[in-house]
Amino acid sequence: MRRNKVRESLNNNRPTLSTHIFSTWPAVIEAIGHTGLFDYIEFSAEYAPWDLHDLDNMCRAAELFDLGMMIKLDQEPRKFLAQRSIGAGFQNVLFADCRSVADAQECLQAVRPDHPASGGTHGVATRRATYMLYGGTPEYVQALNDTVVVLMIEKKGAVEQLEQILSLGGIDMIQWGPADYCMSIGKPGEWHAPETRVVERHVIETALRLGVAPRAEINTPDEAKYYLDMGVRHFCLGTDLFILYDWLRVNGEKVHKALTS
Repeated sequence: MRRNKVRESLNNNRPTLSTHIFSTWPAVIEAIGHTGLFDYIEFSAEYAPWDLHDLDNMCRAAELFDLGMMIKLDQEPRKFLAQRSIGAGFQNVLFADCRSVADAQECLQAVRPDHPASGGTHGVATRRATYMLYGGTPEYVQALNDTVVVLMIEKKGAVEQLEQILSLGGIDMIQWGPADYCMSIGKPGEWHAPETRVVERHVIETALRLGVAPRAEINTPDEAKYYLDMGVRHFCLGTDLFILYDWLRVNGEKVHKALTS
């Protein structure tokens, strides 16, 4: 089984840097790997079209550069998607739309092995991550226990039950989600409202106090300082689709003006 770089960073209190991708093209992963700057890549599968073959191929590309891979999953069917993703080689799983302690427990159980000491529901399977073995070895069990579990804290219920969720044991990292949170409280679009930033700070500070690593999503390096000052050491910078859109919008407008002036 491969070493989990994100797990090692968390265990040794080291910072991490990642980026989001929507594309399943392995060349995008290779391009990121060639920079030598990122610890892992988040495939935001919740927003993208993909199939099970894509998951295998994406992980193969990442392994060429010793990059970790994280997958962000839809709320349903989260158990199936988590287990197939781990089987493909994703060692870090980000669960969206958790609303309660019960939801968080379900996410943990989907990842952790069906073993008396772990309390999970993830059984033995012949999948890519076992490297042509049947699985079920002590190393297989350890790899499932080492899988990094990340929760989006983005719903009213999750914020209200935050301490109970983070006290479950086994939640390794959280990510604040202002868009979903604002919609869940009946204030869609108010991501940057002062009241929303107060809740964000509460989520991050609570996670730090309870020993769970908060991660911040940023679009520019300048945005990092706000979170660094709060004690955040894990960042996800930019998204492939939006980077492409912004470049085309800015530069396309300049050329369009030159052509029509």
